[in-house]
Amino acid sequence: MSKAQGRIDHGPPIAVIDIGSNSVRLVVYEGLTRSPTPIFNEKTLCGLGREVQTTGLLAPDAIEKALGALKRYRALCRTLKVGRLWVMATAACRDARNGGAFIKQAERICGTEVVVLTGRREAELAALGVVSGIHHPDGLVGDLGGGSLELTEIKRARVMRGISLPLGGLALQDLSQRSIKQAEKIVRESFDDLPLLASGAGRPFYAVGGTWRALARLHMWQHGYPLHVMHGYVIPAKEALEFSRLVRRVDPQTLSQIEVVSDARRPLLAYAALVLEHLVRLVKPSEVVMSALGVREGLLYSLLNEKERKKDALIAAASELNVLRSRSPKHGEELIAWTDRFMASSGLDETADEKRLRHAACLLADIGWRAHPDYRGEQSLSIIAHAGFVNIDHPGRAFIALTVFFRHVGLVDDELSPRLRELASTRVLDRARILGAALRVAYLVSASMPGVLPKTPMAVERGKLVLRLSGKFAPLGGERVFNRVKQLARLIGREPKLTVN
Repeated sequence: MSKAQGRIDHGPPIAVIDIGSNSVRLVVYEGLTRSPTPIFNEKTLCGLGREVQTTGLLAPDAIEKALGALKRYRALCRTLKVGRLWVMATAACRDARNGGAFIKQAERICGTEVVVLTGRREAELAALGVVSGIHHPDGLVGDLGGGSLELTEIKRARVMRGISLPLGGLALQDLSQRSIKQAEKIVRESFDDLPLLASGAGRPFYAVGGTWRALARLHMWQHGYPLHVMHGYVIPAKEALEFSRLVRRVDPQTLSQIEVVSDARRPLLAYAALVLEHLVRLVKPSEVVMSALGVREGLLYSLLNEKERKKDALIAAASELNVLRSRSPKHGEELIAWTDRFMASSGLDETADEKRLRHAACLLADIGWRAHPDYRGEQSLSIIAHAGFVNIDHPGRAFIALTVFFRHVGLVDDELSPRLRELASTRVLDRARILGAALRVAYLVSASMPGVLPKTPMAVERGKLVLRLSGKFAPLGGERVFNRVKQLARLIGREPKLTVN
């Protein structure tokens, strides 16, 4: 059978089934890599943990629904020819008296061991998920599920010892008998004299979990935020406190834009908001950062060898897209060295993070070449802005997307959506325009083919921006090329020079 050309060949797909207190989810990934790409994702809201705190048991109808979901997931794994399957269960299954019996049934269906995570292991994996998906994380991670809340400190990407508390949305709803006032008392008592909370002061709080993501989606839509990408969405601490207070005090149905939250999630919004409100008030973080990666991705990250873990997930993902969509993947790699030389000579300061974003932009610069010429910029911008990248914040997405947009349409921004510009500071916009102008020179000289750029360097020499074309590459020069060099030279305040010999 022929391989789909839109896929990277990492061997057979791998899969994770997560039996949570609220949902049971299957995610099938292209392979075990630093930036794993989901090729199938499905969840079923079963509510396994909705009565565990008061009855000590998983409800019969929830068990039936979960087992039905697992049968479908196992069949899907066979259909997708999954090579390896991991199955894990969290709070509801470890707390319920009939959890063991349910797990045995689940193992028979899945054909593999179901690992029931301890609270500490769940906290560790959630934190590893954040480490895998956030560039240089440093702060407090909170993973709110249906049955529990895991809290873990991350120090410069190193995961510390975490804790688990029975404060998940379903658990709180159950314990409080659906009374928000009673739930608040439970949360307050649980957080009383908890030393770990003080470790997050003045640092980001990384929020993991479906109900918190639903809360953030509501915030995003209410504020008309221009980029509907949840991973890396930032809410300033003061705003997060005010918003969570509002959500937990009113009927969810009365909230503006509530339709962006699924009906099944709405009853738990107030409990998620209550927990977040108290955490922000007690921890005093600098901001709340949403992470779409958690326990499942943390598990996959833990399975990587040390060399793979050290890779930059953004660069890894950009490299794969370069292979899948560019005319010449090698040319994208050569662009990195070519722009390295230009930037080093330009006199422009560049942070380490700006450098890695520039490298990603070089790898992604040609992914829109199959589009109609009039829409290459627009299509590239849309793909990059909305791609499933991790290890990048939203301004970083804007920088890369704008760079490739300028590379295609030129340096005017009449056609540029004013919404995306909201994410870009003056510096981000300026640097995107400069790099876009440099790429316009490179692509005109090389015709997107490898082997040209290493022989046609461009650098600032004695105050002039010089493009050197020699030997068999000398005929590649001309008025059009020189005009593009002039455009770039103007942006960086230099005189242009084209050396042909």
